[in-house]
Amino acid sequence: MADNIHHEQDIEKSFDAHIMSRLMKYAKSQWLLLFLSILMMLMVTALDLGVPYVTKIAIDDYISPKQQLVYVTADEGIIYPNVFERLLGTYDASGAEKSIVYTDPAGSYIIKGMAPAKSFEFFTLDLSSRTAKHGDQVYQVLILDNDAAALMKTHSKSQLVTLTVTLGFLLLISFLSSFGHTYLLNYASQKIVYNMREQIFSHIQSMSLSFFDKNPVGRLVTRVSNDMDNINEMFTNVVVSSLKDFLLLGGTVIVMALIDLRLTLICFSTMPLVLLSASIFRKRAREVQRAVKVKIARINATLAENINGMKIIQIFNKEKSIYQDFDKINTDFLESSIEETHVYAIFRPTMNLAYSLSLSLLLWFGGGDAIRNTVDLGVLVAFITYTQQFFRPIMDLSEKFNILQSSMASAERIFMLLDEKPIVTNIQSPKKLDPVNFKGEIAFEDVWFSYSNTPQTDEDYVLKGVSFKAKPGEAIALVGATGSGKTTIISLLNRFYDIQKGRITVDGIDIKQLDKHDLRHHIGIVLQDVFLFSGDIKSNIRLYNQDITDEKIKEISRYVNAHHFISKLPKGYDEPVVERGATLSAGQRQLLSFARALVFDPGILILDEATSNIDTETELLIQDAINKIIKGRTTLIVAHRLSTIQHADKIIVMSKGEIKEMGRHQELLANQGMYYDLYTLQYSEGN
Repeated sequence: MADNIHHEQDIEKSFDAHIMSRLMKYAKSQWLLLFLSILMMLMVTALDLGVPYVTKIAIDDYISPKQQLVYVTADEGIIYPNVFERLLGTYDASGAEKSIVYTDPAGSYIIKGMAPAKSFEFFTLDLSSRTAKHGDQVYQVLILDNDAAALMKTHSKSQLVTLTVTLGFLLLISFLSSFGHTYLLNYASQKIVYNMREQIFSHIQSMSLSFFDKNPVGRLVTRVSNDMDNINEMFTNVVVSSLKDFLLLGGTVIVMALIDLRLTLICFSTMPLVLLSASIFRKRAREVQRAVKVKIARINATLAENINGMKIIQIFNKEKSIYQDFDKINTDFLESSIEETHVYAIFRPTMNLAYSLSLSLLLWFGGGDAIRNTVDLGVLVAFITYTQQFFRPIMDLSEKFNILQSSMASAERIFMLLDEKPIVTNIQSPKKLDPVNFKGEIAFEDVWFSYSNTPQTDEDYVLKGVSFKAKPGEAIALVGATGSGKTTIISLLNRFYDIQKGRITVDGIDIKQLDKHDLRHHIGIVLQDVFLFSGDIKSNIRLYNQDITDEKIKEISRYVNAHHFISKLPKGYDEPVVERGATLSAGQRQLLSFARALVFDPGILILDEATSNIDTETELLIQDAINKIIKGRTTLIVAHRLSTIQHADKIIVMSKGEIKEMGRHQELLANQGMYYDLYTLQYSEGN
């Protein structure tokens, strides 16, 4: 098999702005849901930043306070603002002086006129004179008695309860916002993927048969399933969540810097190691992932090919050699997968090391400052949380990078598919056949055709100067050796391919001027290998056309001798049909294909090897059905059994893409040419 069948297209870029721009166009239809999801994501981010700060306030102001904001009135009355007034600065302190309550092991003191600060070693306390000196500034000190200290503790407890309830409320809002964000984002993503999958399937249906000659089924199935899942994962786990990560990273740095710039610089002193590791990881991950994708594509293609050909493998006892070939491919994939695991196994521990170093430095320097009372304990606790919060999205980088690269590759392959135009297309204003006065006259006029788009010599052509005419209602038989061009003529009449030279007409109109769907509507075809869809008998006859009634289906089935076996099935016309109709015999499938062709009442009928590989009894039923359905229709019959086409109005003998003889059965026998040789050979083999 060709190497490109076993390999996916190689995609070099891990991110492409043009591809991302095209993906975002599909997201426009879901802009409202995405907008609401982003709003909720912003709320979750803000709450993630706020929770550690609330914890800091709880520890520093109420659990283990060194200083608390109070207001002292003129008569030395003490006013304790609540936590919201403290944070927002909304307390009306007219007539009162902003002060702090300073607590040490010896007791609690009010330093009048001094505002809360980050450091405690900014003043000297002289209890004998009840003053505190800061530089040249001297402040009056009030010593709290036991009742005042108890009152302060009671106030702290009540505010701690308030903070706890507030924190619980914030966490509840965070949970609801996170739920809404996740639900809306996934819903919008699924709708985007749904629309893209519909477009891809519709596009595949519109493609010419030459497209399917070049693209194996497994690759197309991967586009519609796996690749779309990758894009869905990108929308849900990368695009919006990455925005959240960047906001969280930036917000964390800003909040930490506002709280304590020195500790912030200490925490982020390991960033060079993080950036270097991420850069190396990005390059190596792209290389190994590309290798893994190519090799898994080989496994998928090999599996599909061998499973489809399992009958041949077992008939010729080739299980061992096929297994050995698969083992080589699988081993190659294993080696690349281990290399990928090796790259990822190094990156995450490296990020953990950077985080551990940052945390160690924070505890060493920040812990020392807390012991020396130059940093609040709550600040240290908040910094530990913020540091963990900062490194978490960085640690997730490996997974998100993998998703992003897979999604970019999937998106590029999908757009490569969507950008591929069908070779056989309608002209701008195609003509349509007259359904009332349709005759079914067919004419091939000096037709040359090659499956190659650029044939160089006559040897590249499958058909060479083919000319014949089928009058309305005539039965034309095409005979010849395998590869002589018989089936190609049928494909060209249906305009599955376009010819390079010559002209094909139906009712005098060049089929290139006709709407191809309208043309095929007037042509019924019965193939040697009948394809049945999963469903039931009825759906396989009407082919999803609900205008065809059950009565019509039964009438046609009786006419083509199919009703007899259908009625014996347990559920009759509602009998389930498994994939490809595996539970039905070849003859039964063939009779169903006659019913399917005739129920649409086509003016032109094509029978391609319709009686091949059928037992004698069923062949009699099929031959009787053929004699019925060809009446009044222009019919092209491709046959190897010459005994089945002796009554054809015209027999065309093909050889190497050329017409060698043409005439009725007796005329061709009398000429003793190629047809005579074929007939004599079959007659002698039959005896």
